[in-house]
Amino acid sequence: MKRIGLFLLTNLAIIIVLGITLRLLGVERILDEQGVDLNYNSLLVFAAVFGMGGSFISLAISKWSAKRLTGAQVIKQPRNDAEAWLVQTVQRQAQAAGIGMPEVAIFDQDEPNAFATGARRNNALVAVSTGLLRKMGKPEVEAVLAHEISHVANGDMITMALIQGVVNTFVIFLSRIIGHFVDRIVFKTENGHGPAFWVTTIVAELLIGILASIIVFWFSRQREFRADAGGARLAGTQNMIAALARLKSAPEDAHLPDQLAAFGIFGLSKGGLMSLFMTHPSLDDRIAALKRGV
Repeated sequence: MKRIGLFLLTNLAIIIVLGITLRLLGVERILDEQGVDLNYNSLLVFAAVFGMGGSFISLAISKWSAKRLTGAQVIKQPRNDAEAWLVQTVQRQAQAAGIGMPEVAIFDQDEPNAFATGARRNNALVAVSTGLLRKMGKPEVEAVLAHEISHVANGDMITMALIQGVVNTFVIFLSRIIGHFVDRIVFKTENGHGPAFWVTTIVAELLIGILASIIVFWFSRQREFRADAGGARLAGTQNMIAALARLKSAPEDAHLPDQLAAFGIFGLSKGGLMSLFMTHPSLDDRIAALKRGV
């Protein structure tokens, strides 16, 4: 319940900030001065502010929200040998990858998992679950950390935000054009917008959003292959393969909260058309790619 409340409050804050931004820019209206035709310039700015703005605000607060969604505790001063080793390993890998030292955190989850997030390569967060530390050996944990460090070094969080922002902008822009067309041509509204515009816009936004998200999910899957390859370079191919093989035994409820699912070390596997909406390739495919040296 706390996670849901935090998520709703965060999104409400984003909407309020973007609404104020639109008013300051003077583009809160998407119709022309006569209230008849669309003002495409204003509509494009409107779509870009909400599409790009929402995505990058989410990225900017990603570390803050990730800590609260998972309850991750940053290691400020190692309390034991395990935490000291964890911090030292991340520091060594960060130096090898040419990035700034990330914050290192641990979150309470019985099953092995990890994620990386942050708005900048030199100011990221790498977090691992308590289950990962308990159930994996040091070489496997090192491989998982190397995978997450590779995400940071590749700038995956920033690229994901950019792609999501472009997709959001496209969806918002096109759905309102469709809504306007239906309102004017089908329901013959001559001035302003009637209920048909809002209903059609919502339906179009949902349908186009689902189709457009295939692009985002495709990129998310590709970046997992790249992060695996980077992890193999930093920690050894066999260790990376062993870590992924160990994750195959994790139950389906071991995934991260939805807002962080794309940033975890693994995700749920789906078959058929549903595979188009997976944030991660299957672990078997990832292991096969490492064995091929891809």
